[in-house]
Amino acid sequence: MEQTRPKLWTKDFIIISSVNFFLYLTFYLLLVTIAVYAVNHYHASESQAGLATGIFIIGTLIGRLIIGRMIESVSTKKTMFFGLIFCILASGLYFIDLGTSFLLFTRFVHGLALGVASTATGTIVALIIPAVRKGEGIGYYSMSTTLATAIGPFIGIYMSQHASFTTIFSFCLVLGVISFIIALFMNVPEMKASTKPAESKGFKLSDFVEPRALPIALVTLIVSLGYSSVLSFINFYAIEIDLVDVASFFFIVYAVAILVSRPFTGKLLDVKGANYVMYPAFILFAAGLFLLSTANHGISLLIAGVLIGFGFGNMQSCTQAIAVKVTPRERMGLATSTFFIALDAGLGFGPYVLGYIIPLTGYRNLYLIMAVIVLASTILYYFMHGKRKPASQLKVDAA
Repeated sequence: MEQTRPKLWTKDFIIISSVNFFLYLTFYLLLVTIAVYAVNHYHASESQAGLATGIFIIGTLIGRLIIGRMIESVSTKKTMFFGLIFCILASGLYFIDLGTSFLLFTRFVHGLALGVASTATGTIVALIIPAVRKGEGIGYYSMSTTLATAIGPFIGIYMSQHASFTTIFSFCLVLGVISFIIALFMNVPEMKASTKPAESKGFKLSDFVEPRALPIALVTLIVSLGYSSVLSFINFYAIEIDLVDVASFFFIVYAVAILVSRPFTGKLLDVKGANYVMYPAFILFAAGLFLLSTANHGISLLIAGVLIGFGFGNMQSCTQAIAVKVTPRERMGLATSTFFIALDAGLGFGPYVLGYIIPLTGYRNLYLIMAVIVLASTILYYFMHGKRKPASQLKVDAA
């Protein structure tokens, strides 16, 4: 019954979602400004400017790998506060003017810090959300990241046009401090200690990633590769097809589509299972990429943004929910880390891989190829997770 369902919008849930929002707001704000800063301030080459963006993702991946292994034995509360303090200190490094190499070092360290902090927040929210509302709760939680993807670039571009980079870095530092302060008011749950004896000798893959989350993480890697083509090249494509003014609204309609659909898809995920969300999302995402490849008018570009929001935007939260649902409570930290490693790898390394393809295909054919790959990845999803019996596709755990 609806009235007997456990409460989702608790104080702790709102706080952890807010902390995550501020973390990713900083990330996306700097994502669209740091390359310009590297070129204008340090006269960096295009490759160096691109590295200033990409090395952040590398740092994030390493941070997730390290903390994903440790979070089982280290307090989730301590991990979160360490990550937040780490982010604040890393933000302070931007004020040190020691050339391009130090900027790259700063970006790597900041990525490392975000990897630790965001893995901790993702683990904490999985512990906070009631088991019977896991899909719905993670859907709402991941909306904090979605909002950051729309608001962050907007603020970044606006500030780069009307304020100094010192002001931008100061603003990011303030966001980090705000995250830390509001986190102080949250009751942080802890994971159950693992009952398995510790084995410190030898290398084991399960020490760094959660094997149960790997199948859905592989699907996440493929579809995030498709989205990286949008995230990284939409502005270049818009210049080519003379739709620059309209393209500035692309991520706004993308975010709105997710905000409108998440309340419904989250509940559908919990009630009916993952397949009821994932299969339509594959089709919508592929349709959005196909429409993008044929866009000649502003309205086509914006409709593509809506379809991609309905598609990839909901796949992102659904696959995260699957990763934590198929994993025991004491391994949720590692499952969260595994999911984000796949997501970050697709988004971070995708542009480098696709950058070699674009000279051969052009942007239109690139998006057409990505549409085919996303549609084909439906088969991968079926074998990785979709063919499970409906009752076990997203089982409700008793924790």
